[in-house]
Amino acid sequence: MRLKIIATLVLVLVMSVGAQAAQTIKIGFPIPLTGEIPKVGEGTRYAAELMKEEINGQGGLEVGGNKYPLEFIYEDNESKPEMAVTVTLKLIERDQVIALVGPQSSRQAVPAGGVADEHKTPLISPWSTNPDTTKGRPWVFRAAFLDPFQAPVVANFATKTFNAQKAAVLFEISNDYSKGLADDFKAVWEKQHGAGSVVAFESHGPKDQDFSAQITKSIAAKPDFIFLPENYSFAAPIIRQARDLGYKGPFMGSDAWGSAELMNLCGDGCKGQYFSTHYAAAGAKGATKAFIDKYQAKYGYEPDDVAALTWDSLGIILQAIKNAGHVDADVVNMRKLVRDNMAGIKSFDGITGKMSFNADNDPIKCAVIVKISDEGKFTFAESVCP
Repeated sequence: MRLKIIATLVLVLVMSVGAQAAQTIKIGFPIPLTGEIPKVGEGTRYAAELMKEEINGQGGLEVGGNKYPLEFIYEDNESKPEMAVTVTLKLIERDQVIALVGPQSSRQAVPAGGVADEHKTPLISPWSTNPDTTKGRPWVFRAAFLDPFQAPVVANFATKTFNAQKAAVLFEISNDYSKGLADDFKAVWEKQHGAGSVVAFESHGPKDQDFSAQITKSIAAKPDFIFLPENYSFAAPIIRQARDLGYKGPFMGSDAWGSAELMNLCGDGCKGQYFSTHYAAAGAKGATKAFIDKYQAKYGYEPDDVAALTWDSLGIILQAIKNAGHVDADVVNMRKLVRDNMAGIKSFDGITGKMSFNADNDPIKCAVIVKISDEGKFTFAESVCP
C-alpha cells in the first residue's frame, strides 16, 4: 500500500511539473494591421513571429528551469486611437495577456497606454516617441527615443548638412506624434536661429490627400529645407506633390519615415533625402545583421525600424520574465512580476543599440541619421548620442 501511495504521489508531482511547463506565456499586440499605416503592423507581426518560432522551436522560453511556449495574440487597432483603446482592453480582459507590445504610433499608444496603466498590465511601445505615452504611467515602457531628443538631432543635422537658416514644417494636426514633434522642432530651431526662422508651419488633417495649399505657402516662404515629421503614408505624397509644384530643395524626415513601404509610395522623390530614426539596416553587424538576414530570408525584404524595435521590445519583456525566475499561474501576479522586472532592467543590449532606462521607463539611446540612396536603400549617415 505504501509503495502504491508513493507511486501515486510521484505521478501527481510529475503531472504537476508537466502542467506548469506546458503553461503558455501569453502576450498581446494591439497593432495597426489596416488603416493608415498597415505596413507598421505587418513589420511588428513579422518580427514577433520570427522570435516566437525561434524560441518555441527550442521548446519555449526557459524560466526557472522550466520551458514555457510563447503565445502571441494580434488585434487590429485600425490605426485609430479609439480602436487602440478597445483592442487593448480586449487583450487585457478577454485574452488575459500578461503583457502588451504596442501600439506603435503615438497617436494610438498614448490612449492605449492609459488603459494598460489603469488595468495594471505592462505595455511597451516599440515605436512611440511622444513623451505622454509613458509620462506618469509606471506600467508603460518604450524602446524608442523621445521627440524632445529627436527634434534637436534633426535641427542640428539640417543646419550642418544643408547650411540652413530657414525651415518650413508640414505636419498632421490630429496626430500626437506629428504635432508634438513639429512643436518640439519649432522651439529648438527658433532657439538656434532666431524668432521667425521657421518661415512656414503648416498643418493638415488625417484624411487629406491634396497638400498643394500648404506646399505652395511653404515654397513661397523660401525655406532652406522642409521638415516632415509625418508617417510614411503622408510623407510620400507630400514630397511627390512638392516636386510637381516646383520645389527643388531638400526634405528632412523623422523616424516615422522608416517603413519598408516608403519607397514604394514615394519613388524617386525620396532619393537623396534624410531622416532620423532608430537603426540602419545597411552595414549592420553582429546580432543586428543576424536579425536582418533571418527576417529578409523569411519575408523577402529588409526589416524596417518598427520590426527591429519590436524585436528589442519583446526581448525586454522576455528578459524580465526570465529575471523573475518563475511563471505565476495567476495573471494579476504575473503582470506585476513582469512590470517590476522590466523596471529593474537598467541596461539592455538591443539590435537597435544599447539602451539604459530612466525613472519614466524611457530609454536613453542613440539616434541614427539615414540617407536614402539612389537605389532607394536606407543607408547610415551618422549616429547621434545623448
